[in-house]
Amino acid sequence: MPDKFKTTRHDLPSDQSGSSIWRFGPVALVVLGLILGYAFGVQNYLSLDFLAQRREDLRSFVDERYALSMVVFLAVYVLAVAFSFPAATILTIFGGFLFGWIIGGALVAVGATAGAALVFLATRSAFGGFLRERVDGIAKRLAEGFRQNAFGYLLAIRLAPVFPFFVVNIAAALFDISLGRFVAATFLGILPGTFAYAYLGQGVDSVLAAAQSVGREATISDLVTRDITLAFLALAVVAVVPTIVSQWRRRTG
Repeated sequence: MPDKFKTTRHDLPSDQSGSSIWRFGPVALVVLGLILGYAFGVQNYLSLDFLAQRREDLRSFVDERYALSMVVFLAVYVLAVAFSFPAATILTIFGGFLFGWIIGGALVAVGATAGAALVFLATRSAFGGFLRERVDGIAKRLAEGFRQNAFGYLLAIRLAPVFPFFVVNIAAALFDISLGRFVAATFLGILPGTFAYAYLGQGVDSVLAAAQSVGREATISDLVTRDITLAFLALAVVAVVPTIVSQWRRRTG
């Protein structure tokens, strides 16, 4: 048969090759993990109500097996973020309550960054190239802005948690940001909020006891004050100013 009629695996378009199917494997695993988590009621253990009921048992376990507790907590945080469970704030409070705001905050920062990186890589491998080639209009300009100053954009978004954590992880992958910049901006950007919530967790015992004394469940609003929210917004403004100035100079220069 003439060579021009021969077709090899390498001659097939990438979308028709078997490897194109496997690129969706990580995303499918994330979705499956999220579904199974809810099916088995994991969300019931990631709540202030659970912490209120089991706080003495959890503290006893940490006191007896401190190193193991840190490893388990870190693994749980990575998995929770990787599977996009909406429990980052609660787990951060757990960390501050169990380990103190310094150790707890450090564990959260590492776990959140690692979990976010896994989601970022999974999304980029499955959809990044496909969607980047098809964005237009405002989305395209936004993507260009991320490419020009990815670190500044992400840092500002992470400092003020206006958008859900998992949404930012996915969006960043679609805007063609390098993994290194994503990890650096995520780690540094979440530090203020992480240690703030871990500090709140360190003193959550009295809040939980007060809520139980009146027969109701404690909520995040019992811990988060208006001053803390305003502080997060102020940090975001400070972080985004250099990016705005840089863009203005580029247009007027």
